[in-house]
Amino acid sequence: MNRDFRPQALHAAGRPSLALAAQGFFWVGGQRLDTPAGPVMRGQMYVEYWIPADLRHPLPIVMIHGGGGQGLDFLGTADGREGWAHWFVRQGYAVYVVDRPGHGRSPFHPEALGPMSPLLPTAFLEEMFCKPEEHPERYPQARLHNKWPGAGHLGDPAFDHFLASAGPAQADMAQAHKDTRHAGVEMLAAIGPAILLTHSAGGPTGWLLADACPDLVKAIVAVEPVGPPFTERAGGKLAWGLTAAPLRFDPPAATPEDLDLVEKAPVRDGTVACLIQREPARQLPNLTGFPIVVVTAEASWMAMDNHGTVDFLAQAGADVEHLRLEDHGVHGNGHAMMLETNSDDVAAVIAGWIDGKALS
Repeated sequence: MNRDFRPQALHAAGRPSLALAAQGFFWVGGQRLDTPAGPVMRGQMYVEYWIPADLRHPLPIVMIHGGGGQGLDFLGTADGREGWAHWFVRQGYAVYVVDRPGHGRSPFHPEALGPMSPLLPTAFLEEMFCKPEEHPERYPQARLHNKWPGAGHLGDPAFDHFLASAGPAQADMAQAHKDTRHAGVEMLAAIGPAILLTHSAGGPTGWLLADACPDLVKAIVAVEPVGPPFTERAGGKLAWGLTAAPLRFDPPAATPEDLDLVEKAPVRDGTVACLIQREPARQLPNLTGFPIVVVTAEASWMAMDNHGTVDFLAQAGADVEHLRLEDHGVHGNGHAMMLETNSDDVAAVIAGWIDGKALS
């Protein structure tokens, strides 16, 4: 890392003062587990809050990170600028940033949470997150990517900054979803109604929290949520369509096998067929009554299949939109858009959608 982190240098390079009324953290979701070493805590989730001095919006935004990441994905970009947490606080939003159980500052021990996922290959991060344009064979939109700062390879400061934050996850996807749902319900009980902003593998947290406490979820901004529905990843399958843990359908579905599926052909070049329910489709009653948007970057691999999540939600009765960044003049982003050079532009598009829903 070649940046200067001395206080004088940071002060000189700083933006206008960030005025806060409160900043701190708390824990939710901890469950007692008896072990040979005695009782321990498992499943606890770290929640950090930033409350602006000029609080201009009634609903806070809860930022929920993705797979091998952590809450600091929203606290700074790969090239050292302020992150989405700062951006939204500067717009007058209260912001809560979580580390999902087993990630970041939320402790991970396999005797408490279960086995860890395998190490994520560094080459995968280079090819799919940072420099997909050098691997156009990976997916059709890869050639459009140009917003990662720096060379995008091991040894480059911005890439090494990104790599340093990457960590393991619970190997059991279904258990991970249950643990985060448990902790998230406690969090919403403590902070009240909120807008959930999820990313990637954090997407199921949004669906599960709305399902568990729909009165406290006022909107979901799902930034490239993991999918498409029913896909299988390392550690498990989105067996309930959007999640690996159960969702409440109407008519009820006792098991995932109760969901009758059919393939829907793609309608846009560069996209793939995805699974939806066969009509008449079971509804998701707790994911209705509030707005949802799926945000997709132009040059991400999820540009191929994010529409599958939108289609599944719409069929199940949700008020959902698909926001493609290129349709709003924001081009060249990959999956980790909050870390890229135009991260503020992406945040502004999201804020515009929130404003348009009279949530602010």
